[in-house]
Amino acid sequence: MEQKLSEKEIKDLRDIQQSQDQLITNFGQLEYQIQSLELEKDKLTEMLEDLKKKEVIIGKELNSKYGDGIVNIETGTFTQQTES
Repeated sequence: MEQKLSEKEIKDLRDIQQSQDQLITNFGQLEYQIQSLELEKDKLTEMLEDLKKKEVIIGKELNSKYGDGIVNIETGTFTQQTES
């Protein structure tokens, strides 16, 4: 037995369907943004790893040249550590 839905019921169902469609679109856009941010994060992580490698290399070079000590980047000086 078929029954006809009221105009309000049809409108309510269409509103829900439109809201669901909009949510699906928004989730898709959000996921796209997340993936883009993940790629950017990966690039930054690579840059950080490269920077850390350079830091280690420079640290070893300075240590080899000057020995153990402290570098003051502001003044451009090296202070050798004294053994206590």
